[in-house]
Amino acid sequence: MQQNQEPKKEAGIQIQLDEATAQGVYINLALINHTETEFILDFVYVQPQSPQGKVRSRVLTSPIHMKRLLSALSENMKKYEERFGEIKLAQDQPVQKIGFLQ
Repeated sequence: MQQNQEPKKEAGIQIQLDEATAQGVYINLALINHTETEFILDFVYVQPQSPQGKVRSRVLTSPIHMKRLLSALSENMKKYEERFGEIKLAQDQPVQKIGFLQ
């Protein structure tokens, strides 16, 4: 096994990122479910022209962490669009059908 990359620091916490995780995975669909006590996010890759997809990663988190994640995503999307321009969604499809299902 290769040695871990240099730890990242986030709010005073050292976060380690191993090489395999650092490579990341491509997804084009996210499924979000929840119970009273947790959120479940399944990140899926569906090949074009295929009726099947494969979950590449599943993340379980608490409602408070989910709300923090939602806030961080919103803030980062705003910064992205300020720098690179607005991301246009397809006109003929509602937002829920563009890779993120509820």
